[in-house]
Parts: sequence; structure tokens; C-alpha cells
Amino acid sequence: MSIEADRAELRQILLAKSVKTGDFTLASGKKSDLYVDCRVTTLDARGAVLVGRILHDLLRQQEATLGVKVTALGGLTLGADPLSLSTAMTSSLSGDEPPVQAYVVRKEAKGHGRGRRIEGNFVAGTPVVVVDDVITTGDSTLKAIQAVEEEGGKVAFVLVLVDREEGGRGNIESKGYPVTSAFTRTQLLG
Repeated sequence: MSIEADRAELRQILLAKSVKTGDFTLASGKKSDLYVDCRVTTLDARGAVLVGRILHDLLRQQEATLGVKVTALGGLTLGADPLSLSTAMTSSLSGDEPPVQAYVVRKEAKGHGRGRRIEGNFVAGTPVVVVDDVITTGDSTLKAIQAVEEEGGKVAFVLVLVDREEGGRGNIESKGYPVTSAFTRTQLLG
């Protein structure tokens, strides 16, 4: 299958399972006529396969564009978790040497054990990608970036499944982090 066929199939799954219209209050507090619950798609067996293929392709394209090699990707739990794992698994199955690894950013550090905020395969000092399922204002993504940088990570770029086109991309990019998305609101609904 081609990446274009994968994108078309994933778009159909997102539209069928994740996109809802109506009157919603978003995490940012903003009102919207559109709600996108990507978890229903990213936790779907077929959806996860397609997400992994598409984000892996975008990751490798952005690495080439920026001239960087990332070691891992992750973001705020829960939305970023299936994206990171699907992409890391695709990297391994594709024969990447070494494969890109996955990490998870907790909303706050654990109060026990090693007290870590970032779990998984994160190595301070290496270039990483921050992922998010949906961006609206970009605030959640910026919180993940801040956590990664506080732990010594170097954020190369941001990878997003759906950009709602409500200022989030501009907000993140104004802080110096390039954003690549699999879909924009226009591409998804168009």
C-alpha cells in the first residue's frame, strides 16, 4: 500500500470514529462546533497501524528536511501514548537502525519510586520529537516540550495527528519548534 492510500484510509477511520460535530467545550475552555477524539482511532487496531505508518513517514521526511536524526518521540499522556508507540513499532518493523524509541510525559512527576516525569526510552541530551494527537491552542504540546527540556531533551520538532487550525501551530512555531501534521481540519473535513 502507498502512503497516500494509508492517509485516505486513516482519514475515513477518523471521520467515522473520532470526528463529532455539535456544541463542545474543549480542554482549552474554548467553545467549538468540532470535537476530535483521536484516541478512538489511535487505539483501534487498524487505526494504530495506519497512524504508525503515516507518522513514521512524516518523521523521516522532517528529519531529512531539518538534517537531524531523532532518537525518540513522545508527549503528554494519554493522547500521545498510542501515537508514539505505533510510530516506534513501525520504525522497528521498517528496519530502521536504530529504530526510533517511545517515551511518555506524565502530567506531573510521580510522588514515589524514582519520581520521574518522563518514562520510557528517553535519553537526556539527544534530539527528540514531541507528539500530540490534536492541537488547538498548542498549550498541551508546549507543556510537553517544557517537561522534555527540563529533563535535558532537545526538541527537534513537533509531530501532530490533527491540527485544528485554531492557532496552535503558530503558537508552537513562534517558540521555535517546527510543526508537522498528518491532517489539518481542512484536509480532514474537506
